[in-house]
Amino acid sequence: MSKIHAAITAVHGYVPDYILTNQELETLVDTNDEWIVSRTGIKERRILKGEGLGTSDMAVPAVNGLLKKRGISAEEIDLVIFCTTTPDMPFPATANILANKIGAVNAWGFDLQAACSGFIFGLTTGAQFIENGKHKKVLVVGGDKMSSIINYEDRATCIIFGDGCGAVLLEPNTDGYGIMDSILKSDGAGAQYLHQKAGGSVKPATHETVEAREHFAYQEGPAVFKFAVTNMADVAHEVMERNALSADDVAWLVPHQANKRIIDATASRTGLSADKVIINIERYGNTTNGTIPLCLWEWESKFKKGDNLILAAFGGGFTWGSIYLKWAY
Repeated sequence: MSKIHAAITAVHGYVPDYILTNQELETLVDTNDEWIVSRTGIKERRILKGEGLGTSDMAVPAVNGLLKKRGISAEEIDLVIFCTTTPDMPFPATANILANKIGAVNAWGFDLQAACSGFIFGLTTGAQFIENGKHKKVLVVGGDKMSSIINYEDRATCIIFGDGCGAVLLEPNTDGYGIMDSILKSDGAGAQYLHQKAGGSVKPATHETVEAREHFAYQEGPAVFKFAVTNMADVAHEVMERNALSADDVAWLVPHQANKRIIDATASRTGLSADKVIINIERYGNTTNGTIPLCLWEWESKFKKGDNLILAAFGGGFTWGSIYLKWAY
């Protein structure tokens, strides 16, 4: 019997309409367009505006677009894995909220939290259920409403993050396409450099925590950059080396869109030329769990069946990882 791989058979994305430009940020914090672009590569990012709208509201159009493309109904989905750092609420899982909104009445689901590496961790997790024959259709969603945890008076974070969501469908493939290998890593010693101080069980919400603005993302930029620039590049190189892939063998590098300099370092480490590197950070910024699926969505028409793709990410935790997959359509 041929080995079962978990193949991506459809992808779709959604970004909100509102565009937050560097010029607008200049009116909020002490920064300027040249400074932001030179350090991050970001020119604008999307923001989800509107009362009562959360991460699941971006996932609905992304998933509905995917279902339409694949020509299937939501009832056929077996499992929903929602990779997010900004769930609609602490509980229940946003995966359950999404399943209800789209009518995935036969699916069970859960949220996966690994900060910016979440989508790669979720893709690998979803693949297990396909590979072991348990499920036939697994929906992996990556999305964040980062604007809900960003302090727009903090120059270190507000220039980086945006809102967006993407989704992929995993199905069994016996023709040698799909997720071939993955390397996932984490190191909790990095928690101090990138976290949200309050709102968890250690420091529940109080008047004081709100006044101290502790319900926002906190980042020590230099420490995070130093760790990310090495580890994201190394793990991408490691997965290529383990599968005897040269730069010539790889069609596309799909890097987490955290910072243009980190992306460039990863491309350099893997030996991939700029024309093989997928970048949309200039338009969307860092959408955390949304970056990689949004890249797949935007470049979908350029992928050819059998293309070797290397996905790589780095996030809070610290978490990092890489996936080698063969595009299936």
